[in-house]
Amino acid sequence: MDALRTPDDRFQVLPDFRYVPHYMSDLPGYEGLRAAYLDEGPANAEQVFLCLHGQPTWSYLYRKMIPVFVASGGRVIAPDLFGFGRSDKPVDEERYGFDFHRNYLIALVERLDLKNVTLVVQDWGGLIGLTLPVNQPISARINRLIIMNTTLATGHSPSDGFLAWRAYSGARPNLAIGALMHRSTPHLSAEEAAAYDAPFPNTDFKAGVRAFPKRVMTDPGMEGVDISLAARTFWAEHWRGQSFMAWGAADPVFGLEIMEDMHQLIRGCPAPLILREGGHFVQEWGEEIAQAALKSFAAGLGRAG
Repeated sequence: MDALRTPDDRFQVLPDFRYVPHYMSDLPGYEGLRAAYLDEGPANAEQVFLCLHGQPTWSYLYRKMIPVFVASGGRVIAPDLFGFGRSDKPVDEERYGFDFHRNYLIALVERLDLKNVTLVVQDWGGLIGLTLPVNQPISARINRLIIMNTTLATGHSPSDGFLAWRAYSGARPNLAIGALMHRSTPHLSAEEAAAYDAPFPNTDFKAGVRAFPKRVMTDPGMEGVDISLAARTFWAEHWRGQSFMAWGAADPVFGLEIMEDMHQLIRGCPAPLILREGGHFVQEWGEEIAQAALKSFAAGLGRAG
């Protein structure tokens, strides 16, 4: 398929993000597309943190959480979804279907043979990532969950805030991503905001940015609804691992009703960490979240009985 590759020089100035990317170009079904991911910490770590970003971000979003996880002795895998970050960017928006991204993550987990996985999700990282355990071989690899501002999309609109976001992004084919990130997270420096623009030299590189809001499953017939419904059953009835939830309360898209639904859904999930000033991109408050999650896990909290 036709795809663009962001030039490396776009990533020269990335504050607090000196991680060396790893690449893979031969995943089954994705031959010729180069996938980028971070792989930090010891290869034989007891716990692997699989950190999944959403739209319109990339693995840079996890720069405040990665050091905490690595300092705990863990290994961190933070992939860039196709269309984002350093991964290749198909130019046809129709390529960005739910299964296209979900199958990529499954293939990556299997290729890296990840075990004892702490699944770390937010935004589309959750819409997709929370469905991964529906595959039995993948569910056996996951034993902990850190969930932040996200949901499972099962055929209806998550909120009026989401509909407003879909309309806003749909009217802006060349969405100014750095400016958006700065508005939603005012404590970002100008350099940090610019790092979110780095993967996208111009509008041609933003097919994934444009496609994702349209792909959120707001109609029962949309791709991904059936697997998302099955995922709700998994988390409510079959989940046996530990869970931790952090919620950015200032998020206009995933508000209290949505996050409370997810809290009630996930079997054994303890009371969430609520960040009153935290917005949609709550990983920008990530050091506090990561430390609180590790403390909760160490205390044995969030384990389904």
